[in-house]
Amino acid sequence: MELGLQGRTALVAGSTSGLGLAIAQTLGQEKANVVLCGRRVSVAKERAAALPSAIGLELDLAEPANVDSVVAEARSAFGAIDVLVLNSGGPPPGPAIELTPESMAGSAETLLLAQIKLVSVVLPAMRERGWGRILAIGSSGIQQPIPNLVRSNVARAGLAAYLKTLAGEVARDGVTVNMILPGRIDTDRVADLDANQAERRGIDIESVRKQSEGSIPAGRYGTPVEFADVAAFLCSERASYVTGSQVRVDGGLISGF
Repeated sequence: MELGLQGRTALVAGSTSGLGLAIAQTLGQEKANVVLCGRRVSVAKERAAALPSAIGLELDLAEPANVDSVVAEARSAFGAIDVLVLNSGGPPPGPAIELTPESMAGSAETLLLAQIKLVSVVLPAMRERGWGRILAIGSSGIQQPIPNLVRSNVARAGLAAYLKTLAGEVARDGVTVNMILPGRIDTDRVADLDANQAERRGIDIESVRKQSEGSIPAGRYGTPVEFADVAAFLCSERASYVTGSQVRVDGGLISGF
């Protein structure tokens, strides 16, 4: 299937590793111009060098003020930004009973406010041109809260509400707004969460993984490539009638409809 991404420009936040990197690489393979962003600018540049048409820029979502300069650099290199992939590293685990406004503030900044800032800078030009794709990497915790990940559950749910509202406001401008929700995808982040759970429960990591796999109808963790393939479709010309949606890539993990 031709996705119609050749020559389009995609800015992918948090794309030096994990799911963000997998999406950046897949979009690059589809011949899009890719702007990789992350706190580790040297890594962003290294990852970009491996793609046909890409640049690496420094973007620290804890400092939303630098969003404007990053977008300006991206436009200087490739012109208009057609695709915006929202992504941020996950916050530390923790239970709801220990959550305080102070401990929530940083997570709200990176997982919600910085994402809104990115959209606010990129969206006007998309609407003016009559074409755009905004895709956020969320979490299955939006639909089924994940135990001991309260900061992620709360902040990402807020982002989901914002994007669902936005989708209805810009659909007639040719801009789609969607979320893609990973389940247990085999990334360093999931490995860290498995290790944290193993420590809390006093068992080994392999036991945690086997139990997790047992709860997934597909019987295994997903791969970043499997996740990125779905993301690329949602960013493509072919997905022009998909908006306001949350698409799960979880092997059937979430039990609800």
